[in-house]
Amino acid sequence: MLSGGRRAQFFLFLGDLAVFSVSLWVTLFLRSGNIPTKSVLIDHAVPFSLLFLLWVTVFYMAGLYEKRAILFKHRLPTVLFRVQLFNIVLAALFFFFIPFFGITPKTTLAIYLVVSLGLIFVWRLGIFQRLTSRATRERAAIIGSGAEVSELVAEVNNNSRYRLEFKVVCDPNTLTTEQFKELSTKFEKEKISIIVVDTESDSTRTVLPFVYDLSLIKGKYQFADFYSMYQEVFDRVPLSLLKYEWFLKNLSPVSNTSYLFARRAIDIVGGILMGLITLIATPFLFLAMRLEDGGPLFLAQERIGEGGEKVLAYKFRSMTFNDKASKDWVQEGKNKVTKVGSFLRLTSLDEFPQFLNVLRGELSLIGPRNDIEGLGKRLGDAIPYYMTRYMVRPGITGWAQINQQYEQGHISPQSIEETKMRLAYDFYYIKNRSFMLDVVIALKTFKRMLFRLSTW
Repeated sequence: MLSGGRRAQFFLFLGDLAVFSVSLWVTLFLRSGNIPTKSVLIDHAVPFSLLFLLWVTVFYMAGLYEKRAILFKHRLPTVLFRVQLFNIVLAALFFFFIPFFGITPKTTLAIYLVVSLGLIFVWRLGIFQRLTSRATRERAAIIGSGAEVSELVAEVNNNSRYRLEFKVVCDPNTLTTEQFKELSTKFEKEKISIIVVDTESDSTRTVLPFVYDLSLIKGKYQFADFYSMYQEVFDRVPLSLLKYEWFLKNLSPVSNTSYLFARRAIDIVGGILMGLITLIATPFLFLAMRLEDGGPLFLAQERIGEGGEKVLAYKFRSMTFNDKASKDWVQEGKNKVTKVGSFLRLTSLDEFPQFLNVLRGELSLIGPRNDIEGLGKRLGDAIPYYMTRYMVRPGITGWAQINQQYEQGHISPQSIEETKMRLAYDFYYIKNRSFMLDVVIALKTFKRMLFRLSTW
């Protein structure tokens, strides 16, 4: 769907490495006033090569190789500046704690920051945009109806970097017999090359033989499934697709023992690290909470676990009182976030006492976010198939948490509609879960914690 797709992302990655390398050469030239000698380049090659790999990892964590970073550039300058400034800080710490490279490039790093920022802006906002932009896009027709069809059409048509554009939108519910016969002529007039069809809708059943004949028998058009395209563009499952047969076809317990073993090993290591951070933070947070409102430091909530089992989850208190089984969202009740709680939620430190649940195997580091029992039951009554998300072990962070954008000031769903959207991301994760997807979620979670670029 994206101009160049994964190749564009790989091209961007190679270009970033090239910019880092050229920036180093330019920096050394400006630092000395002469062309860098071979010995100077060798002295800097090894440590900076390690830094380059670290820096592109930070770029990845910051979302700079995602589709949004390639498609939308209005916030790119701000993000690039923050990330590259952070990278320079990492480089300074690197040379401070690993001094055996024989160089202490304080001035060099200062110059490098300016040079690399200038060149990365030129590369990302200028050269890459020009090299990967499409002069023309393939013309497509879409046959389907509903909010999700409109959402896909708006997303694709409003972004010229997608490789296609919808020129014909057909609502099968409104097609008359005469209009149905004229579709082929309309497609030819609009120079359509791809037909996208909502194959799961009953309203398109009568259109499928027509599409089959044009695409497979006569070979006039490429065929694309609407739901596959929707998931590729939005990284979530369309809610209109969710029926019993979809769950039976797409969701099943993971039987890959190596994946399950790796997940559990990572949970244990991560749980131990979370426990150490919890021990360090506890006395400071205890003092801060005593000064603010004198309330308790920890709370224990009855939450829903794997298979709907009850789990007693432990957290640092972030609200005015301990509500173990509330059926309300934050803005509905009298329970409000404290000042210390705002800091805890901003840094995600309120989640760290759950290391006990992770080590006991009640929670995982990564998985669908679980609900307080009262709220979960309310959502289960209001949203079809909602409790199916608990077929896997819930996690502290997940695919929805790193992708969904909530309303201003919210860090979790605060309405039925936001929860439905979270559910769409949850089912996408359950369908596609793998070790590599878990790695992606972990890296992006660190990105959120470190950079707080949550609007990307």
